[in-house]
Amino acid sequence: MNISKWIFTILIVSLLKPQISIGVSDLSKEFLDFAKKDEVFDWMVGIRRKIHENPELGYEEFETSKVIREELDKLGISYKHPIAGTGVVGFIGSGEPPFVGLRADMDALSMQEMVEWNHKSKVPGKMHACGHDGHVTMLLGAAKILKKHSHLLKGTVVLVFQPAEEGGGGAKQVVDSGSLENVKAIFGLHVSPGHPVGQVFSRSGAILAGSGSFEAIITGKGGHAAIPQHSIDPILAASNVVVSLQHLVVLSMLSRIPSPLAEPLELFLKEVSRNSGNVIIAQATVHRCNATVEFSTKAKPFFPATINDKGLHGHFQKVAGDVLGVENVKEMPPFMGAEDFSFYQEVMPGYFYFIGMKNEKNGNPASLHSPFFELNEDVLPYGAAMQSALAVTYNHDHNT
Repeated sequence: MNISKWIFTILIVSLLKPQISIGVSDLSKEFLDFAKKDEVFDWMVGIRRKIHENPELGYEEFETSKVIREELDKLGISYKHPIAGTGVVGFIGSGEPPFVGLRADMDALSMQEMVEWNHKSKVPGKMHACGHDGHVTMLLGAAKILKKHSHLLKGTVVLVFQPAEEGGGGAKQVVDSGSLENVKAIFGLHVSPGHPVGQVFSRSGAILAGSGSFEAIITGKGGHAAIPQHSIDPILAASNVVVSLQHLVVLSMLSRIPSPLAEPLELFLKEVSRNSGNVIIAQATVHRCNATVEFSTKAKPFFPATINDKGLHGHFQKVAGDVLGVENVKEMPPFMGAEDFSFYQEVMPGYFYFIGMKNEKNGNPASLHSPFFELNEDVLPYGAAMQSALAVTYNHDHNT
């Protein structure tokens, strides 16, 4: 009797394990099919257009945050708010480990939209010209997929709706809030107007550069144009500073200072800060002016380089292959843009990738940060499916 029970138990386990494995692999395709359903796609399009019509700058995303919370409420998903001022962090699953994060940035840009369509920005001088309205929509789409398939979840998926990516370092504020202390890995995406819909692009290691800003104040002495010898012209000094700083960029390209994709980034920032500050002060002095230089403030922190975790790279390739087909998973060279997603990567393994959204009807799509930028809404189901599949499979693989 005891022997029979023992054998029966072994047979049950051996039969169930393959079924679980097959289910996790097949769900990637199921997620995409679900996201492409007319009612789901139309729902995402409606959210995206509502956000696009009402763009908000960094740390001012109050209405965007409200839209997100309303949709999470409808889905029955719990969340914390406010995080970093306007941010929202939602939770789907058991509330137990493992915890994996999915991130979307919410902020718009200070520019006038030049695209004429029915859902053009209603706010003068503000526009979603970087696709963040699409990123938010895709994460809400992922939330809908995950809620629908919650029986497949192992652990908890953390939805990070983040403010102020465009220079404000909102990711750092989210990290500093402690809201992600249990998260063991995080994934983020960005739309790519120049690549085909249905393809994703990424790489292991450094993928995006570090960036930062500084403020230089050059002080001279006013005077009359008829007696210029009595004045000290700060404009002339500033002009020479600009030219000299451009030379620093050239020197950087010639490897005279570390690369902005350097690991560790601190080496690059140290050298750039020192050299730039010296150039500004020296040029001001040559022209009899005074100069002060301030690097990296709380409002505008330096962004580290975005460096994809090597372990997560294999996970991404496997999941993307399941969702899109291996032929649509592409490697890319490092790109000199910057992303505050890198702040998450400083405290946990993180992975950032680009998702194609090229509209074949538009032979020469406008680039990111262009007033003519157009988001192809056909990308929305792909982003939603990719993010949800990455999270579910990560938690399944790390469930102990």
